[in-house]
Amino acid sequence: MRLAYNTNGFPQHELAEVCKVLAKLGYDGISITPDVLQLNPFSPDVNQEAARLRGVIDDLGLSVAVETGARFLLDSQRKHQPTLLSGREGAQQRLDGLLRCLALAHALGAETLSFWAGAFGDQGADAPSREEMLDRLCAGATALLKEGRGGPTRICFEPEPGMLVASLAELDEFLARLEDDSLAVMLDVGHVPVTEDISPAEAVRRLGPRLGGMQLDDCRDGLHEHLMPGEGEIEWPAVLAAVREVGFEGLASLELPRHGHDPVETSRAALAFFRELANRS
Repeated sequence: MRLAYNTNGFPQHELAEVCKVLAKLGYDGISITPDVLQLNPFSPDVNQEAARLRGVIDDLGLSVAVETGARFLLDSQRKHQPTLLSGREGAQQRLDGLLRCLALAHALGAETLSFWAGAFGDQGADAPSREEMLDRLCAGATALLKEGRGGPTRICFEPEPGMLVASLAELDEFLARLEDDSLAVMLDVGHVPVTEDISPAEAVRRLGPRLGGMQLDDCRDGLHEHLMPGEGEIEWPAVLAAVREVGFEGLASLELPRHGHDPVETSRAALAFFRELANRS
């Protein structure tokens, strides 16, 4: 398992500097969340910025994942809106953002691009049915997969607590409706205790070869809080054993956005935690 760190945990650093910090610490890669102030996909200069960043990444020998969970990239007033579940205009806006992020992923040589369903919100009696929302999600996912087909970046879908597709059962429902085996899964280990009755290790085994990437954070009392690994209830040795069992060799990215007040020491401590874990197992 190769370790990366998500840039949503470095909100006050330039991305080139984040790359240098992570490489110096000994990380294998970087997980980039394009955002308003960091590689904004809607910036007119983003292609030049991506080219400069690619040079830094290549010089440092880092692998790359791209994650599309920026909170206010599309709407400065509404978190994670619009989504692929929105009406036609909003869904097209989200798809446009995803396609721009996919282009950035290609430019950066990223191994994976991950996205989620989103939450539709309370629309009362005018809310579409779950079936219609799943159809909207499938339409957006199909368009994204079509654009990425044959490219170097594996597209992954992430189940997310509080969204239309949160649990593994809902993931199965969506994937069956989509009927496209090329879509991989991004598993956030810290989400499993929030949505499932099985352990994170069992979730890794269940996903097996469809596992395209992982995100690492801890959890306590079934709350979605992105705790530092080792500060919650997840049995990390079991997770590591499951990862080895299924032969996962992709990037596993620490996702600790709530530790952005001290990202250098947090990323240092997180890496030390997993190195010690690997040495004991």
